[in-house]
Amino acid sequence: MSIFDLSGRVVVVTGGNGGIGLGIAQALADAGATVSIWGRNAEKNAKALASITAKGGKAEARVCDVTDAASVKAAMKATLDAFGRVDGCFANAGIGGGGRQSFIDRSEEDWRKMFATNLDGVFHVFQVAARHMTERAAAGDGFGRLVATSSMASLFGTARNEHYAATKASINALVRALAVELARYGVTANAILPGWIKSDMTQGLMANDKFVDNVMPRIPMRRFGEPSDFGGIAVYLMSKASAYHTADMIVIDGGYTVF
Repeated sequence: MSIFDLSGRVVVVTGGNGGIGLGIAQALADAGATVSIWGRNAEKNAKALASITAKGGKAEARVCDVTDAASVKAAMKATLDAFGRVDGCFANAGIGGGGRQSFIDRSEEDWRKMFATNLDGVFHVFQVAARHMTERAAAGDGFGRLVATSSMASLFGTARNEHYAATKASINALVRALAVELARYGVTANAILPGWIKSDMTQGLMANDKFVDNVMPRIPMRRFGEPSDFGGIAVYLMSKASAYHTADMIVIDGGYTVF
């Protein structure tokens, strides 16, 4: 059996109905995992589910709003009722900042909305997942993987995007703390920091010639990332191969940060 074989594993992917989340979900299913996609949009959920099952993958989709703790708890209960376990949780759901408004003009509402989705949403999802994983570990089955989608904005100064950057930097700190607290239960915690990736969130930027002309020369691989570029790291982090790999901020950016 391959060290990357995920047969028998059950994985939740929030925001798994599009972009990076769907790329992750597809790869996990291809590796043998059963994937539970949690997203707010039922239509997008259905399309994502169909794209996975059409290739023979095992998956389900649930409508879930990560900003609502009750919605998250209900989704976790339903997933556990269906499959009996959750081995991994990719907290990928999030919203972008847009970079259109200055910090001094940022409204309290905008600030709170960003944190409610990008940070509180991760808290809600990781808490229910960690509770299940630690309870299972106490019963002799110590295994769990928590993975959050962070951002390069957590490393660099991003003008007019301070609220977004703050949520992602907070995620990095949360992951490091969870890695220490949960290690004794066989649970790892890591963050993935994407570079410039083609998705619904970045569609407007990718269509801006000025942006492309400025950014592309700074990417050594000379292309924007694709959702499929996150499949390999997702399978690795879910597998036995990553058993001793925790508390890391893994950059997937085509070399952008070092050039």
